[in-house]
Amino acid sequence: MANHSSTSSILCASFNQDLSYFAVGTRDGFRIFETNSGKLCYERAVGAFVIVEMLFSSSLIAIVGAGDQPSLSPRRLSLFNTASGAASKELNFLTSILAVRMNRERLVVILQDKAYVYEMRSLSIVDIIDTVPNNKGLCAFSPCLDACYLALPASTTKGSALLYNVMNRHLHCEIEAHRSPLAAMVLSSNGMYIATASEQGTIIRVHLVSDATKQSYSFRRGTYPSTIFSLSFGPSKELPDILAASSSSGSIHLFTLGFASHPRSKSSSGFLGSIIPDAVSGVLDPAYHHVLHDAVPAGVKSYVVIRKVENLTNSSSSELLACRAILSVITSNGFFKEYNISINARNELSWALGREFNLLTVT
Repeated sequence: MANHSSTSSILCASFNQDLSYFAVGTRDGFRIFETNSGKLCYERAVGAFVIVEMLFSSSLIAIVGAGDQPSLSPRRLSLFNTASGAASKELNFLTSILAVRMNRERLVVILQDKAYVYEMRSLSIVDIIDTVPNNKGLCAFSPCLDACYLALPASTTKGSALLYNVMNRHLHCEIEAHRSPLAAMVLSSNGMYIATASEQGTIIRVHLVSDATKQSYSFRRGTYPSTIFSLSFGPSKELPDILAASSSSGSIHLFTLGFASHPRSKSSSGFLGSIIPDAVSGVLDPAYHHVLHDAVPAGVKSYVVIRKVENLTNSSSSELLACRAILSVITSNGFFKEYNISINARNELSWALGREFNLLTVT
């Protein structure tokens, strides 16, 4: 979440790779919180920041200033050590940095028309990828080293994406997902799936990365256009159970990717594997779609993640009885919200606000 208007309190927000911490950039500095407790772990008030990215639970973070003072140029990436309180290394570019992504082996820097890929330890350049104009810095990145993919827009006129394997330095494929340009995309944490939304915002599409050019699974968010601010897969070692989307309407959309309506596959875990056959065309049944109405104020930019998923099963029959999830949301007006989600065997949704606090006043 970045590039907010002048009325936004939060300029950027991001969770670390295992969702145990999150960071926000403000007009005064940046703050890092522990997700479970909401405890403020670190803060630095030295000016405005538009990018703050963490590397798992380490003391290393990547920060980019908003340019309101010479030392915080939007063209300079600082790798900052929160333990020492100093920058360990810096990278300077000719144009503004629009996005940064990291895992233990790769650092990715997104500019308007290029993506730079670095080896994390030495900061030596591994690859430079020329891109179409990407003014919003749109990208998706998997922290998994076994399926370390980077997704970038492939067109400014239609919703296609290029998938690169940044460990092996090769173009994996191009996905033609939507008719209008992309607005949001996300890779599952294991790099197996990619979800996309276009500027129209009515359809969410999910592709299996290993066969992305042939298979696509579609879920309808709504009939009227809406801006999709963020997408998030539920954490999973294999197939994700839930996909979430936050939108400009103020609603959060959940796609359970199946559930009790279809039998579970013997060869796959997760709802997606149980409901999607070898080939699917069209939009899946709306029963798989649930909405948290007015979860955030309409028009306020929000960043949502599915932090935890728990499947409850019958101990004797292994029948799936319910799915419970924790949904965390950061809003650009300065709030953290957490929702407790439950979907029973009849595919009925119940949800409640578990906690909420102001990110700017916590001490």
